[in-house]
Amino acid sequence: METLLQVLSQNEKAQVHERTLKILAETGVRVETAKGRQTLKVAGADVDENTKIVRFQRDLVEESLRLAPKKYSLGARRPGWDLPMNSGDCTLMPDGEGITIIDRKTGEHRPSTYNDWLEATRLSDALDEIGVYWAMAEPGGADESISASIKYWRHIFSNFSKHVQDSSPRAKYTPWLLEILQTVFGDKETIRQTHPFSFLVCPQSPLIIEEQHTNAYLETIGWDIPIAVMPMPLMGGTGPGNMISMTILGNCEVLSMLCLVQAAAPGTPFIYAPALAMMNPRTGMLSSGAIENGLLSSAAIEMARYYELPVEGSGGGTDTFAPGIQSSYERAMNAMLPLLSWPDLMVGAGLLGGSMILSLEQLIIDAETFRMNKQAHRGIKTNKDSWLDDVIQHAGPGGNFLGEKSTAKSMRSGEWLFPKIGLHETQKAWEVSGKKDIIEEAREKVEYLLSTHKPLPLGDEVEKELDKIEERAKIA
Repeated sequence: METLLQVLSQNEKAQVHERTLKILAETGVRVETAKGRQTLKVAGADVDENTKIVRFQRDLVEESLRLAPKKYSLGARRPGWDLPMNSGDCTLMPDGEGITIIDRKTGEHRPSTYNDWLEATRLSDALDEIGVYWAMAEPGGADESISASIKYWRHIFSNFSKHVQDSSPRAKYTPWLLEILQTVFGDKETIRQTHPFSFLVCPQSPLIIEEQHTNAYLETIGWDIPIAVMPMPLMGGTGPGNMISMTILGNCEVLSMLCLVQAAAPGTPFIYAPALAMMNPRTGMLSSGAIENGLLSSAAIEMARYYELPVEGSGGGTDTFAPGIQSSYERAMNAMLPLLSWPDLMVGAGLLGGSMILSLEQLIIDAETFRMNKQAHRGIKTNKDSWLDDVIQHAGPGGNFLGEKSTAKSMRSGEWLFPKIGLHETQKAWEVSGKKDIIEEAREKVEYLLSTHKPLPLGDEVEKELDKIEERAKIA
């Protein structure tokens, strides 16, 4: 039987839904995009152009929930790496956009660079635990031109061959993104069917659909590009002061975007992805290591399951600024709670200090923590061959089970999780190895994977077409 965590009862989830409907119908959401307001008005929402407030009737919300597909796959360029949503599996995603990094050679914190971003992307491609791209570091530099975005997207796809979740910074950039997707993955219909790219949008809390990235996404309408909607309210700051009300607010913000997306293109794939977080009441800052973050993420995952929507959970944060004891217990606890609620995707690996500091060593450790949590979720299997009472009787009093075929079979079938890093041998072996700690071991694994892993090439013809797009973008 699988291990499952429950933080909300069925009645409590129903209450979250009903209270969400009341807020959306009576208070509404400020929709800052004119295109979005017009789309919602045509769909039957109550739109006030003076205040930009849009109110959503129950029928509109529930019809949008009905229209959103419950099952589809996130595609990948690498064979065998498509990710079926709502299928009972989960994959790890890195955390996003650290502005500094812990230098592996000096141990010092410094601003992240393009090379740091590139290494993080290649390392993510090398780790089997990670199935979806996120930008782990700011690539460095302040160039926000179309040409810079083209270069960035091109280098994502040439260095990462699994599913990519990212966004377009502005509406005028989106046609370029779509052209790159066609060059890499095939024609529009192929992209519509395979979903190799999903688009991340973050509504502004409380209760605002922002303009810039929403308009950028709306330029993809007709392409069936999945959208992940990730509001980030901060409890006690941009969100209300307790966990159940935070769950309601996040639900309001996600469902209002669901209505907009389904009004624009019924049947568009949708990912429920609120990142509900705690404020440190002493400083007003994000408290990334607070255990309540794990509970909030579990509540959000349960609401997605209530609606039968694919879900992107978040967790594994820490307040501290370097890998160590505090980061280990905070990250492990805040990852285990939402993973036992079992989302389709799990964001949060590799960053420290409130998701601002990249550590590639931490990414290795987080991948191992993810494996352990998957094993915890796997639970205790009780199929007809698992009970082994006949084997117990055969061994009898004072016997042992080392020679039993069932023991070897169990070792191969997943009853044992074999660690990939860490100390799991004798003290003498540890001393002979130089008393190496986990950070040193993780650092060595980073260096090994970066020196040996070769990303799946795009192919000469694709590279030539991308060269042409880059040249055109320079004069756009």
